[in-house]
Amino acid sequence: MKSVDFLKAVGGVVAMVVACHTYAQASDSTATGTMSSAPAANSKASKKEDRALGKKVRSALAKTQGIDVSGINVRARGGAVTLTGTAPDNGQIEKAGEVAKGVAGVTSVTNKINVQQQ
Repeated sequence: MKSVDFLKAVGGVVAMVVACHTYAQASDSTATGTMSSAPAANSKASKKEDRALGKKVRSALAKTQGIDVSGINVRARGGAVTLTGTAPDNGQIEKAGEVAKGVAGVTSVTNKINVQQQ
């Protein structure tokens, strides 16, 4: 019976610690969120820029002869572009990476395209 009482006490302490910790995090996040709305505006602007850069890279890939873009996904974040998906052969994978590097605004390219399994 003593072990049951001990476990109840430990459970109560754990519940109090979790509740206090959760309350502290919630008040910190709301304080920083309401103090400035500029980061939210910058976040929207950067997302818009990222989408525009991704579209530019996708368009450049589509215009390039010899690249099948149907299986390639483009993601841009702060000038860094990540290419994912599949392509029929290694030549297209390398060419896609080179084309992406040549687009204005691209600072780096991570090429994660794999050869398409037949």
